[in-house]
Amino acid sequence: MCFTDAHAPSLETPRRCLWLVSDSDHTSSDHKRRLARLTNRITQAKSAQGGANHGGEHYSQAQLAWRMVIELVSGLGIGLGIGIGLDRLFGTTPVLLVVFVLLGFAAGVKVMMRSAQEVQQQQQGWERHEGQEAQEGQEGREGQSNGKPH
Repeated sequence: MCFTDAHAPSLETPRRCLWLVSDSDHTSSDHKRRLARLTNRITQAKSAQGGANHGGEHYSQAQLAWRMVIELVSGLGIGLGIGIGLDRLFGTTPVLLVVFVLLGFAAGVKVMMRSAQEVQQQQQGWERHEGQEAQEGQEGREGQSNGKPH
């Protein structure tokens, strides 16, 4: 680690270097041994978690709620924009605005319901998959206790 007296890089100020670790302190075999220990710790941590990790597939309740709110509000916003635009174009001040806001609301609710159904189907699929894994694991333990290969 090198630094200057003025704590700013400059050509005029003398540089002092502090070497905390020399090359002789760490050998190649030491690095390999440390890397092997780290790899073992990572493997143990992953196996301790157990089960299937659906990290990217699972939606938290907050994410799901925000997704539905955004879908509903975007439907309303699109309907509002179309209604205002057509009202100005045709000179029918409140009529098309009300009609398209209601249509936008209906479209937002429809998309929101479709999203909720999609999430429900995913959760049912995960439950079935986890149930099958548990059943297979139980059958494997029973086969081992009976002396039968699985």
